Amino acid sequence: MRNLTSVLESRVTRAARDLESRVKDEHHQALKVWLRLLSCTTRVEGVIRNRLRRQFATTLPRFDLLAQLEREPEGLTMGELSQRLMVTGANVTGITDQLEAEGLVRRVPHPSDRRAFTVQLTPRGRRQFRRMAAIHERWVVELFAGWGDRQKDQMYALLAGLKQHLATVEGRPAKRRKTRDRAKESAA
Repeated sequence: MRNLTSVLESRVTRAARDLESRVKDEHHQALKVWLRLLSCTTRVEGVIRNRLRRQFATTLPRFDLLAQLEREPEGLTMGELSQRLMVTGANVTGITDQLEAEGLVRRVPHPSDRRAFTVQLTPRGRRQFRRMAAIHERWVVELFAGWGDRQKDQMYALLAGLKQHLATVEGRPAKRRKTRDRAKESAA
């Protein structure tokens, strides 16, 4: 098993390095930054995926779904989960079916829509997620340990500025989009 893990981690490292191998000196700096961000994200995600698989026999999508439910004790509809996880409803249904069979989540009738269900963590699911989340946090801290606090603060601020800019790229500032989403939720 150790050799397989090493092979998988090596493939993730090579794949991440390959993302940047396309960059040439004459490429625009924005393209270089984008590929560097993508490369780092891919590496971090690969390590997290491998560790979740090895230590908890689970996947990142399952962990992410549990994380969304942890934040919403009253539960979320399948549609809300699909939006938050940015995956199709079929993906959410498949993951939810697995987690429900394992006793980690339950479907309960939606309080105001008889056609819908709300997905909630079970007490067992909440305990298991909290244990995984604590270890996950340690992994992330380890993966970013190459930077000091000042560097992490700088990167956090730089990415906040990028995120704010990206919210306006399509001509719809983030605030307007949130207001529109709230109006849709109120109407539903």
